[in-house]
Amino acid sequence: MSDVRSDGRTASQGSMEVRFRGGGFAPKAHRWVGVAVFVVLIALVQWGTEAGWISPLTLPKPTDVLATLGRLWESGLLFKHLEPSLRRLVVGAAIGASAGIAAGVLIGLFSYIRAGMVPLVAAIFPIPKIALLPLFVIWFGIDEGSKYALIAFGTFTPTVVATYGAVDNVDRSLIRMGQSFGLSWLSIVRKIVLPGAMPGILSGLRISLAIAIILLVAAEMLGAEYGIGAYILEAGALYDLERLFAGVVILSLLGVIVSASIGLIERRLLGWRT
Repeated sequence: MSDVRSDGRTASQGSMEVRFRGGGFAPKAHRWVGVAVFVVLIALVQWGTEAGWISPLTLPKPTDVLATLGRLWESGLLFKHLEPSLRRLVVGAAIGASAGIAAGVLIGLFSYIRAGMVPLVAAIFPIPKIALLPLFVIWFGIDEGSKYALIAFGTFTPTVVATYGAVDNVDRSLIRMGQSFGLSWLSIVRKIVLPGAMPGILSGLRISLAIAIILLVAAEMLGAEYGIGAYILEAGALYDLERLFAGVVILSLLGVIVSASIGLIERRLLGWRT
């Protein structure tokens, strides 16, 4: 039996060459597209504010926000606010993410732990973590402890859910293959389960760290003298839109850096997928 090719020729079904089409499932990086989107949006806002289409009481000029960032840099206040924020984010997220990954792996591997932990995680996952901030202040005080605890707790629950879901999605045929080759339980976990679950774990970390940044701002709005959240709260109280948007820009850049860091880790750890 023959097939008609696109060029009009025929080829037998058994010998017809099929072009590899895997490139669609391995998207290429076009970083300039993202930069272009940001540039266009900023240019539109600048044009709208200068033309009067956008009220300065609604959105400040991007050039004014940039000037405010420059003054923050020159005065040294940028690092005074950024340093404690980064410390709180790193410590809190590291505690929450590491505990979440460990708990998620245990849930995925052991049925008794799954039976006990999954209902607990399901019960605490929907709770708005910001609503628990007063409780953490009572438990850990108004200083750094409550901020670390809030960020860690907010990072923990989504990381647990993402991790044990990733472990569950590991191809069971690979596990059976490892057993047929006589691999020990620990070797199967280390060489098959964890590498197979790593894409889902890293995807969950993207969400968890974004939540950590949100909770960082909320925590710093209560009892913090320095920090990006405290800076934004002060600017909002004074209705200083340039300073407020400068703080928002700093948070956005922080989110981009975190996402880029996760992407770098993915390229290092998941190179076997290409």
